[in-house]
Amino acid sequence: MLDLYQLPSSLWILGTGTGVGKTHVSSRIAGAWAAAGPVTYRKPFQTGVTGPDDPGADAAALAGPNLSTETHLLLRAPLSPLAAARQEGRTLDLEAAAVWCARPAEGRILLEGVGGLMVPLAPKVHFLAWATELKLPCVLVAAGGLGTLNHTLLSAEALMLRGWRLEAILVNPGADGTCPEVAEANAALLREFLPVPVHVLD
Repeated sequence: MLDLYQLPSSLWILGTGTGVGKTHVSSRIAGAWAAAGPVTYRKPFQTGVTGPDDPGADAAALAGPNLSTETHLLLRAPLSPLAAARQEGRTLDLEAAAVWCARPAEGRILLEGVGGLMVPLAPKVHFLAWATELKLPCVLVAAGGLGTLNHTLLSAEALMLRGWRLEAILVNPGADGTCPEVAEANAALLREFLPVPVHVLD
């Protein structure tokens, strides 16, 4: 399994799509890190928020000693940030969001993406184009079953073509109920095509 303590101290958790387990992975990494010192979890875009006092399910899932959670742009509709913002008549300030993400913090910083890599944030601006400017390494989370080879290879290639430092790919069988044997077989195929470590979550 991936050595969590060898990961960079500022790190994106990204996914091949919605529902692949980014928050689950964030929680596991943040929990392990917090055992050794302070950790700040940041979610710049949170959709599906019920009200002003709701930090979102992602932030709520990351609670514990030595662990602080921060969310920046909260949107009510469970849609892409661009679609949700349009429903509210808002325009997202992506420059301010980048500054917010880059603020220093005590200890390690874990940032979680939103949806898949190319989810729209603003007209003609998707997440990957925006986040590349922050120049931070990442871990890519993928589902375990049917379709994950295509989704993962496309996502990894998009990251590498933009110069991202991809630390590892984590295949999450729990995201789609895939049996461990299928997830392991998919991970083995991904290793044949990608120059980065590929691990299956237990």
